[in-house]
Amino acid sequence: MIKLDNLTLKPGFTKADVITLVAKTLKVDKSKIENVVYLKQSVDARRKPDVKIILSVAVLVKGVTQIKGYENVEPDFSGLTYNKIKSKLSPVVVGFGPAGMFAALGLAIMGLKPIVVEQGKCVSEREAEVYKFWQTGVLNPNCNVQFGEGGAGTFSDGKLNTNLNNAYCKKVINQFVLCGAPKEIAYINKPHIGTDNLKVVVKNIRNKIIDLGGQVLFNTQFVDYKTQNGNLSAVIVKNLLDNKTTEIKTDNVVLAVGHSARQTFNTLFNSGLEFKQKPFAMGVRIEQSQADVNVSQYGSNNLPLPNADYKLAVHLPNGRSVFTFCMCPGGVVVNSSSEPNAIVTNGMSYFARDGKNANSAVLVNVLPSDFESNHPLAGLKFQQKYEELAFSLTGKQICPAQSVGEFLTGKKPTKVLTTSLPVEFCEIKKCLPSFVAESLMLGLPELNKKLKNFAAPQNVLVALESRSSSPVTMVRNETMQANVNGIYPCGEGAGYAGGIISSAVDGIKVAEAIYKKCGGML
Repeated sequence: MIKLDNLTLKPGFTKADVITLVAKTLKVDKSKIENVVYLKQSVDARRKPDVKIILSVAVLVKGVTQIKGYENVEPDFSGLTYNKIKSKLSPVVVGFGPAGMFAALGLAIMGLKPIVVEQGKCVSEREAEVYKFWQTGVLNPNCNVQFGEGGAGTFSDGKLNTNLNNAYCKKVINQFVLCGAPKEIAYINKPHIGTDNLKVVVKNIRNKIIDLGGQVLFNTQFVDYKTQNGNLSAVIVKNLLDNKTTEIKTDNVVLAVGHSARQTFNTLFNSGLEFKQKPFAMGVRIEQSQADVNVSQYGSNNLPLPNADYKLAVHLPNGRSVFTFCMCPGGVVVNSSSEPNAIVTNGMSYFARDGKNANSAVLVNVLPSDFESNHPLAGLKFQQKYEELAFSLTGKQICPAQSVGEFLTGKKPTKVLTTSLPVEFCEIKKCLPSFVAESLMLGLPELNKKLKNFAAPQNVLVALESRSSSPVTMVRNETMQANVNGIYPCGEGAGYAGGIISSAVDGIKVAEAIYKKCGGML
């Protein structure tokens, strides 16, 4: 197929418009264009409101295999592929978020028949638990927005952005499409699946693992591990429905437990696994009018374009940075708590991203020197302290919030944005570290200079955003194993990823390390 880059189209273009432009560019008759495959699509808003769509495509032209000046490409839509091998013992995967899911999928395709251990429920039952929590405030500590099939990403925007750019990322996105994700995630510049689609995709991935001989054990909690001569020999798990423990003999376990698995982190630390402190970030969610964002980014709110996003950052004189993270166009803010007397927020979007409000985390960098001790798990205690303070402001599972105007000046604005979730207005500085509150007060006006109305007085800050990344690293060596042979820390919770794609990639790499250990050839 012939590759064409930098095709310029108007917003709202059709496939017929693309074929016309391709034929004109290649100087061939439109009837000869047999197929057009989109490779990359992005928005050029540098001359707003004259916004353009930039498209790269691969084209099949009847009777033509080569055109001078144009590269030939063969688009790759394949997912994970490996030659099958056998192993005496099945590897165990603890956690079924993106890292654990792709580690297990890789191991299953390799023929190694993994056993997945997930303390939460399957996605349909998990969804019922989450919506029950949002409606009643009754929290299931084992199954919630953080824990369960799909991990924390299932109730999020489903962003597939990453700073990585390699073949692994392409394989992950292709695998998502093969398992039911919208096809456009393979070519749009800032792809996202949406929480509505993620629920379907994760179920399909689970079924594929099972079809390949793997097992997925829900309501099953990792309790401990056993060693023999310095090597992993078994893991101990507990069925949360009957509280019975079981020993699973294995010589390889993937610890893809997620950044909120505090109980598991403590268990592993007490069992001798090596941890170290890691920087993370803390702050709030800001909720604003999506129309304001569209006008700022596109110059208009009336263009046939997806709701606009943004990514902002500023470095402050106090040495801190304030930045936005996990921006959700047309999304909602959600209560993402995983402990009864603590509050955590996050953002979530459906695939359409058609809500009236936009939201984003506004975060301040937190360093190990900010923690209250040198203990390897001190970052967990630091997070927990302020999450419990956030809960104490309302005394219930209702997120504390404050208008930007009142947060910055102490004066209530004449109008306040209607939030996408129930909140209780109060002084949110009381649940923030002093340096975070100070940095937000300095940073919000500066970010407003970069995006008009970002910090408008009527916009709302919702506390507490504290789980953007893990505050610990589970130390591993060049073979991706911990200080106990056969234990493979993996993904965001272990400190080796940040987001769906990088977590999935880390899961694949760990699966490949086990594959090679078992005699497989990459």
